[in-house]
Amino acid sequence: MHNGFFRVASCIPPVKVADPNANADAIIEMLHQADRKGVELAVFPELCVTGYTCGDLFHSELLVNTANDAVRRIADATSSLKVNAVVGVPMVFDNRLYNCAVVVGQGRIKLTVPKSYLPNYNEFYERRLWTPAPQVGESDESHMPIAANKIFQVNGVKVGIEICEDLWVPIPPSCHTAMAGAKIIVNLSASPDLIGKYAYLRDLVAQQSARCICGYVYASAGFGESSTDLVFDGKGLIAENGKILAATPRWKEGPQMIVRDIDVDMLIRDRLHIGTFGDCADRENSGKTYPVVQQINLNISELLDPDSSESLREKLDRIMSDNDNTDNETDTLLRTVDPHPFVPWDDNEIDSRCDEIINIQVAGLAQRLAATRCKKLVIGISGGLDSTLALLVATRAFDRLHLDRKGIIGITMPGFGTTGRTHSNALTLMDALGVTFREIPIGPAVEQHFKDIDHDPNVKDVTYENCQARERTQILMDVANQEGGMVLGTGDLSELALGWATYNGDHMSMYAVNASVPKTLVKYLVRWFALRSENPDMAEALVDIIDTPVSPELLPPDSDGKIAQKTEDLVGPYELHDFFLYHTLRYGTPPERVFYLACQAFWVQHTRKAYNGKGGMEVGKYEPREILKWLKIFYRRFFNQQFKRSCMPDGPKVGSVCLSPRGDWRMPSDASATLWLDAVDRLSASLDEGEE
Repeated sequence: MHNGFFRVASCIPPVKVADPNANADAIIEMLHQADRKGVELAVFPELCVTGYTCGDLFHSELLVNTANDAVRRIADATSSLKVNAVVGVPMVFDNRLYNCAVVVGQGRIKLTVPKSYLPNYNEFYERRLWTPAPQVGESDESHMPIAANKIFQVNGVKVGIEICEDLWVPIPPSCHTAMAGAKIIVNLSASPDLIGKYAYLRDLVAQQSARCICGYVYASAGFGESSTDLVFDGKGLIAENGKILAATPRWKEGPQMIVRDIDVDMLIRDRLHIGTFGDCADRENSGKTYPVVQQINLNISELLDPDSSESLREKLDRIMSDNDNTDNETDTLLRTVDPHPFVPWDDNEIDSRCDEIINIQVAGLAQRLAATRCKKLVIGISGGLDSTLALLVATRAFDRLHLDRKGIIGITMPGFGTTGRTHSNALTLMDALGVTFREIPIGPAVEQHFKDIDHDPNVKDVTYENCQARERTQILMDVANQEGGMVLGTGDLSELALGWATYNGDHMSMYAVNASVPKTLVKYLVRWFALRSENPDMAEALVDIIDTPVSPELLPPDSDGKIAQKTEDLVGPYELHDFFLYHTLRYGTPPERVFYLACQAFWVQHTRKAYNGKGGMEVGKYEPREILKWLKIFYRRFFNQQFKRSCMPDGPKVGSVCLSPRGDWRMPSDASATLWLDAVDRLSASLDEGEE
């Protein structure tokens, strides 16, 4: 493994039916290719050494013996390679023929696992040829060195094996091997194409990887298999915890290989975090054993990290130089690290995800209104993203409850930093939505408060800013009392994480409808409304709100009347902080790995796209030094601001990451950030080392 990632390949070689020697040559050639890519485990299709469609030829002693010799030749070929492989071959034990997966590496045959479940329907009549795998406890190791209840290790990562039909049964063998510790499941298959089958298979593989919280590598037979009755399209899939990471193009004549890095550290964290996985393993494996039969240590980490003494800067430079060299992929992470993990990449998925999130928000707010018999909402409307989303959700909740939208009281509260742009957008929005509008300037009240507490208004410090924020909250609360309503909070998840809210100011409300929506996602939700608006003025205002710099507008505008106080200039880019937040909370990722992933997402991948001429991305969107700067600020603020989250209002949870102190994130307000900050300092020192 390298940085917690385990490199796998799904390999589909061309096949010559009943010609093990030619097939062995093709497999060995692909193993050399995989080894050059730094692959730790390569998976080949079911019976790839002979071809799946040999039929009764499998009962030929000549074919089986030649196939076994071919496997030994494949094993010998791995003596000079670091890659480990799983290939499919027929084997005879005690006068019984088994459809087997054979693990080879370091010049030896390591393990043999037979197919457990044999189909006997339609185009498949496997039971007339093969014997199913011995059941747990049936095999005597000294007598029959095969059994399905086996897992093996490669570079410390446990791997389980199943073959084709094994995945389609009610309880696949991978369920048990995963509960016995396997983080990677491989499936050697020979699945012909049928109408609708591929889509079903993709879902099946993705769901099994999610159910078992594992990486799943699937390789199915392709070109060269007999077309007498069936056609094989060459399906290769790599999945991880519910997501398809890669798929081979189908219907190709030549060899096909996909290579990806499986995030094993993430899988370990999820299994630890989801307690029911361990509970199920305890119950299902009670009285059973799934032993590790072979320790395979290929030391590929030495290949990926040849000089552990090199500085961080030297490592990063080496990674970047490798991106220019397509022949050297050992140091390049072979997977995409999503720079915006809260936002789906696919437009169709974004659309459906936004619809679901908004419905969750609307349902939560509607229930709170119904439970409290409240028919009035008070919202501070600034013309910014968060208050816009809260207002849009509020109107939908009122519509769902058949309440008059006039019961939503939107209040603009111009202050010392309010600009014409945000004020105008706020008015346009409220007018288009048909809510009650009120404007209450806060300037005179805040100036009086400055006099009361003896604060010089020319000193534009935190007191100057927070007096305005608390005055606005006081107005909202008092109007809610007047109207017999409740104050709807507008702050989002990113602000809660950074503590970017005035305590008992915009920090407080009766219901925080955006509490688990990160800033990077808020834009997409507002865009979702803009695309569906039938009011052109409202759509135009929403688009402009999306384009407006994020700001609390607590400091006076610049000489041109534009926003002078930009949040991201002060606390850092929200896309970085959301990335840090996701990996820290979702997977408990340590700083070193968060930094590595951030460099991949915001530096390496952007540079690679620029080199490829795709996407119009600038080279190195955030340099490593800048990433470390904001990472340190994230940890410092995240720990120091916990006290604000300990008393945050109720709000609906919309995703896997949430900071509610009642169910999702329990942390003492006095917790020390020293370990995390020291880790960032060590990264900075290592970066400095390489620059000297």
